[in-house]
Amino acid sequence: MKEKKAYHINLEEKKIKRKRKEKTRTLLLRIRSHYRQEKTNFIGALDFLLSSIRSLSFKIMANAASGMAVHDDCKLKFLELKAKRTHRFIIYKIEEKQKQVVVEKLGEPTESYEDFTAGLPADECRYAVYDFDFTTEENVQKSRIFFIAWSPDTARVRSKMIYASSKDRFKRELDGFQVELQATDPTEMGLDVFRSRVGGIEC
Repeated sequence: MKEKKAYHINLEEKKIKRKRKEKTRTLLLRIRSHYRQEKTNFIGALDFLLSSIRSLSFKIMANAASGMAVHDDCKLKFLELKAKRTHRFIIYKIEEKQKQVVVEKLGEPTESYEDFTAGLPADECRYAVYDFDFTTEENVQKSRIFFIAWSPDTARVRSKMIYASSKDRFKRELDGFQVELQATDPTEMGLDVFRSRVGGIEC
């Protein structure tokens, strides 16, 4: 009788231990599942946060680079250069505080290409137009108006971004130039480059 009672007691203890193990296993599985879910949620949230930061940064940079107004003198002086040839060149500057493109320097008709390049800062971006006189291989005198986007390697990254993003809009204000150049150093806008773009043999 005692042996039978002891047997039942052992059986009950085994059942209790088995239930405890099952509960412990279930609890561990729930904890592990919860941890994985939290980890997934954390990674997802982190990815979303990083994506949002990148998107916000892009929008801030885009907003900083767009919306540049164009001062009336920019178009007026260009029309004078194109129609009356009262200027050899025009150098334009973006005033970041005012958020507009303005005329920085006007070149007299008698000024040279060297005067023009001297007016471009070595470490700042600018837009410019230049009225280039040349002689064709048939010995015909002609001229072409060049639009130059000057963006030296030493310029600030923000400045390069603003000028690059505002260029297309600004170009639409200058109706009538024939050739466009993008230059990061003087060799990319030398007289030989000008000639090669128009088929001229001399200035």
